[in-house]
Amino acid sequence: MNGQLEGKVALVTGAVRRNGRAIALALAREGAAVVINARNSQDEANSVRGEIESLGATALVCMADITDENAVERMFGEIVARFGRLDILVNNAADRSQMPFTELTAAQWRHIVSIILDGAFFCSRGALRLMIKTGWGRIVNITGDGHHMATYVNRAHTAAAKAGLEGLTRSLAIEFATRGITVNAVSPGRIGGERSKTSGSAPHADLVPPIGRTGVPEDVAEAVRFICLPGSSFITGQTFHVNGGQFLP
Repeated sequence: MNGQLEGKVALVTGAVRRNGRAIALALAREGAAVVINARNSQDEANSVRGEIESLGATALVCMADITDENAVERMFGEIVARFGRLDILVNNAADRSQMPFTELTAAQWRHIVSIILDGAFFCSRGALRLMIKTGWGRIVNITGDGHHMATYVNRAHTAAAKAGLEGLTRSLAIEFATRGITVNAVSPGRIGGERSKTSGSAPHADLVPPIGRTGVPEDVAEAVRFICLPGSSFITGQTFHVNGGQFLP
């Protein structure tokens, strides 16, 4: 453990696998207590908690559907009861299902937008109320390069929600810039490893980023860790593209 986040409390949504798990572990290695959020994966959440505790850090599992405003309020009640504060929020939860636009139902559209945007709204609102009290905070929104690149198709719902999340990032960054709170986004490119059941196959899986390899969750986690450090206080409202050079903004 490096200890630059000693005494801080972090909440990571969708923290049980891939990027979310790697982010939770990276923050724990810096000394933060980590709240592991998941909707249904209790066993996987407990497994991540065990990994964090094996590092000597503190972890709390909070099972909550972040699209449910009342569930999010209960989760924040648990966090306050246990720690009395929240310093870092990583809005990572998402669903990346694929569907041709003309076949997309209103329910499917609403499902994706609710997880990515409504979830970030509910969690950010709860986190900011606590961060304002301490005069320090870090919010990191995990977006994605899909809406920046022509290789991703059948994901209009996800692209629209992720683009909205980057807009929310910039808006909150300006609104809370004088409160000691930074808000940034990390946009992963092609990250290898086992994909969730709803993600479908990776588009153009044969394309290798210019850096010569596919990314790993730890690449995303390292970017998040850096943004959350005390020394990153002059960085806000930015989107960090972690893609090995596959997309150049």
